[in-house]
Amino acid sequence: MNKVYPSAEEALRGVVADGQLLAVGGFGLCGIPEALIAALRDSGVKNLTVISNNAGVDGFGLGQLLETRQISKMISSYVGENKEFERQYLAGELALEFTPQGTLAEKLRAGGAGIPAFFTKTGVGTVVADGKELREFDGETYVMERALVPDVALVKAFKADRSGNLVFRRTARNFNPAAAMAGKLTIVEVEQLVETGSIDPDDVHLPGIYVNRIVVNATSEKRIEKRTLREKVAA
Repeated sequence: MNKVYPSAEEALRGVVADGQLLAVGGFGLCGIPEALIAALRDSGVKNLTVISNNAGVDGFGLGQLLETRQISKMISSYVGENKEFERQYLAGELALEFTPQGTLAEKLRAGGAGIPAFFTKTGVGTVVADGKELREFDGETYVMERALVPDVALVKAFKADRSGNLVFRRTARNFNPAAAMAGKLTIVEVEQLVETGSIDPDDVHLPGIYVNRIVVNATSEKRIEKRTLREKVAA
């Protein structure tokens, strides 16, 4: 099966729709699928619920979708320095489900592992636990958290082969593997595309079974060429 698509627009075609639950990898501006987010903005889909640690910054990353009002709800752990995110939330224009950062990562991991819910001490006694089941284990109180299984996951990786086996680069790994595993359909934006078998199995960070579609960000490829040239000059 050919997983490689010629553009971000083509990779999104037929799979994104109004009202969907989406997971978007990244942490701040690190490891975000820039081309896929831009294509999502241009697609005009609306009323999206987006799972992401935060929403980029004003005018960049998911901040673009906040400005165009395509997001109706965020499931996040951090508002960050995005003033429009803060403004919409405080004005009651954007629903927000605050989730502790580690819990958010585990909710995605559980979704990818087929675990419907889990118990954690994080958030007990706070608004995070409001309306959720509490249970006692060994004399300690825990709150039940439901797993997250997004309709579509948009992630960023450093390298992919044509089968979808992924390699992430340093801290850009962040939420990307968990988001990719949790998605019912996962689209990955990569900087490099290589032939199947070119990546040593020990170097694969996420197997291709979790990846449905691949798109190469040509801008990222140019950045890699410049970075490689700088490294050669430095050597």
